[in-house]
Amino acid sequence: MAKKKKIRIELKKNRQKRTRANDLTRAFGDEKPAAAESVAGERVRPKGEMSRHRTIVADAGEGPGAGPGVAAEGASGRRAVDESSWLSGRVVRVHGLVNIVEAEDGRTYPCHVRRLLKSMAIDGRNVVAVGDRVWFRPPDSGGDEGFIERVEARKGVVTRGYRGRRHVIAANVDSVFIVSALAEPGLKISLVDRYLAAAEFSGVRPVVVLNKADLVDVSLYQWVVGLYTQLGYETVVTSAADGRGLDRLRSLLRKGVTAISGQSGVGKSSLLNALQPGLNLRVNEVSDWTSKGKHTTTTAELIRLDGGGYVVDTPGLRQFELWGVLPGELEGCFIEFRPFVPLCRFPDCSHTHEGRCAVKDAVYWGWIHAGRYESYLKLYHQKPEDGG
Repeated sequence: MAKKKKIRIELKKNRQKRTRANDLTRAFGDEKPAAAESVAGERVRPKGEMSRHRTIVADAGEGPGAGPGVAAEGASGRRAVDESSWLSGRVVRVHGLVNIVEAEDGRTYPCHVRRLLKSMAIDGRNVVAVGDRVWFRPPDSGGDEGFIERVEARKGVVTRGYRGRRHVIAANVDSVFIVSALAEPGLKISLVDRYLAAAEFSGVRPVVVLNKADLVDVSLYQWVVGLYTQLGYETVVTSAADGRGLDRLRSLLRKGVTAISGQSGVGKSSLLNALQPGLNLRVNEVSDWTSKGKHTTTTAELIRLDGGGYVVDTPGLRQFELWGVLPGELEGCFIEFRPFVPLCRFPDCSHTHEGRCAVKDAVYWGWIHAGRYESYLKLYHQKPEDGG
């Protein structure tokens, strides 16, 4: 039996309203300094319902910083596992407050997240995401829903920043298809670069998918294919209408778990319907008024493919912002920068304004694509990219 230990976890600040003091001016004339009174009335850790810490029992060796991805999630609720009454599974869909969990035997259970997990102080929007490995307590004989009791550490994560918080799009994925349309809406190189930087930072293998090839003259976009291929990224030109590139996508999807992400209207659901007939995922047209995609897929879902592997169909994003990447770390997310960074004059060179910068010289001589460098500058100065 695994050893257990007690750990302290931090919770969100309680939103309970405190009673306003009605004697603010009563002691105005006292000789006792007001500062002394305030210090005497302070508490480092509030008591009772206002407490922002709890003690939980966890497996030995685990704590608030145990395992990859756990430190960023405040221990992710890594309580000691009760194997006698809990089941292990994977979250296949998150719909509002209800999470659909697939157990190891293939059965699915609707589950709520235990209140302790929802109250934990984390930097993310939600403590549970599609693809998470969890331990859950199945519904009892008189109930319809179970409870997620523990979230395992994540490995490959597709994430973005949203309104100042971390938004995990999919967890425990091996690769991500970055889908962009060549038309309706048009191709946005800077948005693709932003996705690639996020994938490099997270350690997820990216694949660039240029969709809707039937609507354009593909020869005009060969430079895009060449740009990303020369950087070492798998690049596939596809069309759900005429079947172009689908065989290549099928072979790539057989390898583990793949997240499909991109802006609204680029045809992610149409591609999945073409790859596996019978899915019948909802599709929609691009708005004639704004030339932007309409939100059709509203929630992420983990789908088992008949040909092998899993795919996470994610909602279209209107805005994509990097999360957790410091400006000084951004250079490592652009793989073509790496040979030149050690040659810069200053060890802390930002590659934005300094003289004798090897990266800027490489851009000047054409060894680094100017558009990729512009994408780097936008990210460095934290300018969000509108996905349309």
